[in-house]
Amino acid sequence: MNKRSIGEIEVGEIGLGGMPMSIEGRPDEDRSVATIHAALDAGVTLIDTADAYHLHADDVGHNETLIARALKSYGGDTSDVLVATKGGHLRPGDGSWTLNGDPAYLKRAAKASAQRLGVEAIDLYQFHRPDPNGDYAESVGAIRDLLDEGVIRMAGISNANVEQIRLAQDVLGGRLVSVQNQFSPAFRSSLVELELCAELGIAFLPWSPLGGISRARNLAGKGAAFERIAADLGVSPQQVCLAWELALAPVVIPIPGASRPESIQDSVRASELTLTDEQIAQLTDDQNEEAAA
Repeated sequence: MNKRSIGEIEVGEIGLGGMPMSIEGRPDEDRSVATIHAALDAGVTLIDTADAYHLHADDVGHNETLIARALKSYGGDTSDVLVATKGGHLRPGDGSWTLNGDPAYLKRAAKASAQRLGVEAIDLYQFHRPDPNGDYAESVGAIRDLLDEGVIRMAGISNANVEQIRLAQDVLGGRLVSVQNQFSPAFRSSLVELELCAELGIAFLPWSPLGGISRARNLAGKGAAFERIAADLGVSPQQVCLAWELALAPVVIPIPGASRPESIQDSVRASELTLTDEQIAQLTDDQNEEAAA
């Protein structure tokens, strides 16, 4: 697979999002492990997770633990696999999501994540989502402290706007390496953050790059240009979608979620797909009903 950079580390330009393997509708563990192994076989070297990817209150970190088990049981070399996780977004166990940007909490959460992942230092730790009841600079300051203490190797943020990206870069002393925001054909409002990351040389990791768990399969019905170009090329609309995102800027590294080996195997093939300038323009201008809403 072609490579792109997060900080000074090169990873495959298509990553794997672990969330579908641990929340509502999650498969059995054997299928999840098979999915992770299939991703590794296909050249994926970036796996994204979070301590909040679980179902029940006593299930915190389910996805982190699952990924650790899958890496341990994989028959090949995993020394080049970068596992990114996140903290500050919580699931009490009743189906809701809550926020906690308290610096002391974030530090405890990061150390708990490291323990579940079975690592001395987390490869990439990201502040999951801004807490409106907290001070954003103080929350990012906790990530800075974790970086300085060696608990984490690299620092990132998620669900951030332009002002927060600039603030985080300042608080971290220029050491912000990634921004993980929602971005897909149906959700393009993060394009301004993508463009800022390209300007600053910060990796931009689109989450739900195919539109989300419930919509990824039906991408062909959401954007006429994606469906038409996929048919012309003899590939899936999902591959066209990811190839389009890769073409937007060299800092873009999509992390499509998957819970089946076949899904991530298809997504990875986007790395082999080269779109023409005309096709990229058609896809960029394609305004399906959901994107325009």
